[in-house]
Order: sequence, then structure tokens, then C-alpha cells
Amino acid sequence: MDVTYDATRRELTTEQGTLCYHEAGDADAPPLILLHGSGPGVTGWRNYRGNLGVFAETHHCYVLEFPGFGVSAPVEGHPVLTAGSSVIRFMDALDIEKAPMIGNSMGGVVGVNLAIKKPDRVEKLVTIGGVGPNVFSSSPSEGLRLLQEFTDDPDRDKLVRWLRAMVYDRTLVTDELIEERWQAAIHPDARKTAQMMYGSAAFEMQQQFMAASDTPPYWSMMHKVACPTLLTWGRDDRVSPPDMSMVPMRLIPNAELHIFPNCGHWVMIEAKAAFESAVRAFLQR
Repeated sequence: MDVTYDATRRELTTEQGTLCYHEAGDADAPPLILLHGSGPGVTGWRNYRGNLGVFAETHHCYVLEFPGFGVSAPVEGHPVLTAGSSVIRFMDALDIEKAPMIGNSMGGVVGVNLAIKKPDRVEKLVTIGGVGPNVFSSSPSEGLRLLQEFTDDPDRDKLVRWLRAMVYDRTLVTDELIEERWQAAIHPDARKTAQMMYGSAAFEMQQQFMAASDTPPYWSMMHKVACPTLLTWGRDDRVSPPDMSMVPMRLIPNAELHIFPNCGHWVMIEAKAAFESAVRAFLQR
């Protein structure tokens, strides 16, 4: 199924502002909600535009744009928390009682938290990197350090270095991609969100909070994820190295893990056909 930006784009008015999303697939098909990641210039459309047509062959797909990334209306609060609440707000408004979800990186963390706190809303869960703690690799990872450098003082060279750390095949980082990401990354909402998540000051505050807090990290609660879960990972991921997958693979009771070779953080883009095949098989089981 062919999909285009204008043909699939929708807007939903809620009590906390407008939520934008992309919709594709037969209205009578089962729903599938796709949750995007974070980083300079990210949107749900940019994460999943290459996959939407394939998944729309079997599902009624919704690609939600999280608040604070320059598309949906921003709301107050930490971006990961507001993203989670926006999913429930979105589902309630469209009368979606329960649905499988695909979450890329931060979107996977959002999906895991929803599966823990709102288990009746998440039918199945697919994550793309990003969930769990670093076990053997250093933290922050190389990719996150490059992201922090860009966030503290944005320029094109830093953006290019970060983009190249996202992929195994650097030819994917085209001039067109760089320009598209740069223009989106300098949007005021996107810059504010990035500072809250990845700026040096925010990182130091987070470290201090974790050291003083008795609240366990989200990944230590992953034994509460009751739904079937497919963890997908790029073997060459330099943002969330694949050793991170060990904890969710062990803690989530009904989890399986698929690692794609010659692939970085953007599994759905760099291992497109193999990823789509694995996800479709998982959703249909």
C-alpha cells in the first residue's frame, strides 16, 4: 500500500491540545499503534513512513506524534511521561480499547511503561532498541554522548556525527536527510524537549535524582509486562548497544529477541524487509 504524508495526516482535538497522527489501512482491520523515538528532527512520520504501507496491509495503523517534538501541541511535563499519557488520550478519543504497539527507542520505553501501568491497553508490544540498562557497555553510550553534544550547542557538523552513529551503513545519511533533520531539530518545541531529555544539565539532574531516589528504574519493573513482547535490535547499535537487551529478554515473561546483523539503531529503516517480516509474523501469531 502506497502512503504519502498529506494523504495520511490527521489531527485530533483534545482537552490538552491538538494531537497529530498518520492513519493508514482498512478501517475494519485490527488497530496497530506506532510510537516514535527521540533525537534531533525526529517525528513519527520520519520513523515509520517506510514501513507504514506494509503494516497497513494487515492493520489499521496509527502513527502518533508525541507532544513536544514540533508536530503535536506541546504540554507541560517530562517528554517520556507526556508521551505515555498522550497515547491513552489518543486511544480514548478514538475509542481504541486495546491495541498492539510498536515503539522505536524512546517509544519502546513508553510502550513498556504503558504495558506495566495500563496492561489492559497493550495487546502486544514490539520494541526497537532502547529499552533496558547498559550491562557491559558504557553509559551514556557513544550515540547518546554525541546527542548530548548536539543538544548543548546545535550545529550541522554535530548533527551529522550523531546521524552517522545511528546507522551501520553511512550512505543512509544523505544530504536530504541531514537538511530534513536540521530544519526539524531547530524548531523551538523540539529544542526545548531535547534540552529536557539530553542536555548536560538535565543529565546531571537525572543522575542526582536517581542517586537520591528510592523509586526503582522502569526497567526493574519489566517483570510486570504481561503481554507478548518482541524485542528487536541492531547488532551494531551505538546508541543502545545490544547488551541492553539482556535484561528485558530475561525479565519480561513472554519476550523474544531478534537481533539484526549489519544494522544500527534504526532497525525499521536499515533492516526494513527483515524487520517487517519478523514483526508481521509476531503480530499474526
